[in-house]
Amino acid sequence: MPAFSRFLRYFMAVGRLGSIRKAADELNVSASAIDRQILNVEAELGLPLFERLPTGLRLTAAGEMMMASGSQWQQGMTGLRARIEDLRGLKRGHVDIAVIDSLAQGYVPDMIHAIQQCYPGISIGVKVIGNEHVRRAIAEGEVDFGILFEPHSYRDLTVRAFVEVVLGFLTPPGHPLGDRREARFSACAGEPLVAPAEPLAVCQQIAVLEGATGVVPERKVTSDNIQMITSLVTRGVGVGVLTSLDVATEVQRGLLNFTRISDPLLRPMTLALCTASARTPSHAAAMALGEIENSFAQLGYAASVSQRD
Repeated sequence: MPAFSRFLRYFMAVGRLGSIRKAADELNVSASAIDRQILNVEAELGLPLFERLPTGLRLTAAGEMMMASGSQWQQGMTGLRARIEDLRGLKRGHVDIAVIDSLAQGYVPDMIHAIQQCYPGISIGVKVIGNEHVRRAIAEGEVDFGILFEPHSYRDLTVRAFVEVVLGFLTPPGHPLGDRREARFSACAGEPLVAPAEPLAVCQQIAVLEGATGVVPERKVTSDNIQMITSLVTRGVGVGVLTSLDVATEVQRGLLNFTRISDPLLRPMTLALCTASARTPSHAAAMALGEIENSFAQLGYAASVSQRD
């Protein structure tokens, strides 16, 4: 097993980088040691794993099969190590999480800090990625769990906790629209709009509102970045449209106001904490998951309104 493990590490680095020299630099071993390991396995298999080209190395069909099996083996070893730690009853390990951009500040950093306080032996990796990428990362085992919008149509996910998040207008202090708790979408007619762009999840809801109401506001600026939208609204460029989750931190600090869009056709969005249906979380992941699950309700719109009031 140790010899195969060493070869696999070398092989996968070369397959990913396309170069024995680059793999040697990354792994801090000699290029000759890597080359010798690969040549020995190729001789044993009776097939080349790489095409030797002037520009570098490229995987053969056999090499691609080896790469896929190697990835599965590495994931299996990671899970095995976590289960061994579970048997030892140790409160340590590593947890990988994927979250959408809205959660890059506020709740998730607070929860990571709380988890580290309770379980200092647990290290945490956080991916901040798009909604569909969060789903894929959970389902494919790249992370232990994640937080995303609208997970119910995916059979490969198990929802551990969920809250409802609403769409609303975002305005700086002093803007007349900010004095209202709720308003129809038509309230933005004639206002310059700082609008979200794909792949932000709220784009589809805005398109539905425009189609149903016939109101097509002037898009002064569009952006696919929530922080950019909030910064532009803060500077008075226009009225923003985002979810209550996107701006919870700014609203709590009094930097921006949030007015819920109250059109009856607009349903709340579901924000969910999810794991992969086909996997059981490691002991470390289960502890971190439990901490987040217990406090997840505070991300909902009703909770954010009561905190503000």
